Amino acid sequence: MSEEPPTGAVPRGPMAMSVTALLRLLHLCSPALPVGAYAYSQGLEYAIGASWVYDEESTFEWLHGIARRGFGSLDLPVLLRLRRAWSGRDEPQVRAWTAWLLASRETSESRAEDLHLGRALARILAGLDMPEARAWENARPAFATLFALASVRWNIPDREAMSGYLWSWSENQVLAAVKLIPLGQSAGQRLLHRLIEGIPGVVDRASALRDDELGSSAISQLAAIALHETQYTRLFRS
Repeated sequence: MSEEPPTGAVPRGPMAMSVTALLRLLHLCSPALPVGAYAYSQGLEYAIGASWVYDEESTFEWLHGIARRGFGSLDLPVLLRLRRAWSGRDEPQVRAWTAWLLASRETSESRAEDLHLGRALARILAGLDMPEARAWENARPAFATLFALASVRWNIPDREAMSGYLWSWSENQVLAAVKLIPLGQSAGQRLLHRLIEGIPGVVDRASALRDDELGSSAISQLAAIALHETQYTRLFRS
């Protein structure tokens, strides 16, 4: 894989995004998409059980920190590279970045989650007449692999695709917190409102990272995911 930085920054100005592309992005990010993301908390269940996260403010700090130092420095920049590989129909690069992302998952549960979501999205896209997805139904895809494929083939621009990907993750995490702490629905909406404000900055930073700068430094989340594997009672699978 190239050590060169991504070619050019992700544009910040108005984008020529069609209404159809917008609706496709909403479809791709919808919690109704049957990939099973609702079953995973990505360490949040352990963090709540250990009282690391316990109210609305601590939930925001937890999620905002992971968005900046974990998801935004690993998943988002790899999604951008996967999009460029799919755009160029560069299958070796798609497979290389997919393998790199899966190898970056530091626990068996986080790797199993990524594979489960990736295969589920591959089945959905194959059923929507996207032939390239069929090869991944029984392979080892990351969720970002198929999200990148769909967003490219549906003509969704880079910045919008990355923002939608981060939004979808944020929404799933907030829903988990609402159930687990528990938080009220109004608190959940306030959290989403605040997290949205930070998404453009996270996307900007993710787009500018070089290959040798990728990786997660969200150490508390990684510890929570590892400890969750042996947690006595669990509602979520990670």
